[in-house]
Amino acid sequence: TEIYTLSLHDALPIYGVIPNYAISIVLLTILIMALLTPLTVKSTKSMIAMQSIQPEIAKLRQKYKGAENREQLNQELMRIYKERGVNPAGSCLPMFLQMPFLVVLYDVIRGLSNTVATHGHTKVEPRYIPTSSRMFHDLVNNHGAMHSFGMDLALKPFSHHASAFGYIPYFVLVIAAVVLQFVQMSQMNKRNPGAMQANPLMQKMRKIMPIFFAYIYFLIPAAVVIYMIVSTAIRIGTQDVLFRTGIVQPAGERSMPASGKT
Repeated sequence: TEIYTLSLHDALPIYGVIPNYAISIVLLTILIMALLTPLTVKSTKSMIAMQSIQPEIAKLRQKYKGAENREQLNQELMRIYKERGVNPAGSCLPMFLQMPFLVVLYDVIRGLSNTVATHGHTKVEPRYIPTSSRMFHDLVNNHGAMHSFGMDLALKPFSHHASAFGYIPYFVLVIAAVVLQFVQMSQMNKRNPGAMQANPLMQKMRKIMPIFFAYIYFLIPAAVVIYMIVSTAIRIGTQDVLFRTGIVQPAGERSMPASGKT
């Protein structure tokens, strides 16, 4: 409910001032990401902490090989997680944090383009927004289309488009979203390459997650993909600032002495 309220009640004033769906989504995304900044900082610290213990985890996996040692291995892993205050799911947290917003925005876009059949005719009846709002009247007048920069943001990459060239912008958005997703993961992993080599699961996640999200991006409206592009770009910038300012230090740097003493 809170996400719905944030998505619509803040988007309506933005659209009233700047009647452009793409710009409204960008500005709304900036607002949402600003509110999520503390969570981004926390999840980044969790990922770095997880990376710092990968060599120890690799040794434990080597020591307790085989199904007969699975229980002992799990106990040792839980001990390390508890001692270091590490969340095992931290390395994937930033990506999964976006899922609720994906689901909500997808439903919102569907609601804004809602059509109803009446007496053999189909008319647009946008949901979730006041009938007196500018967005409501624009959606009705444009038959549910969300026109912005030559695109209908209510459509998906494989929706019917007027021409073959009409598919290109939608595929470009998907490619941009996937590339940024990969950049975000690489940004974290390159801070401690040894952790990636020590954890085969992290290597698999790095390859699988962008493909997983690419599949999702082909199933959702372009408006939601724009949200993902902007939010991921902001998260990349936020993490870069965290590292540059020293608020979050790479795992490999934590163990280094503060001075030049040996």
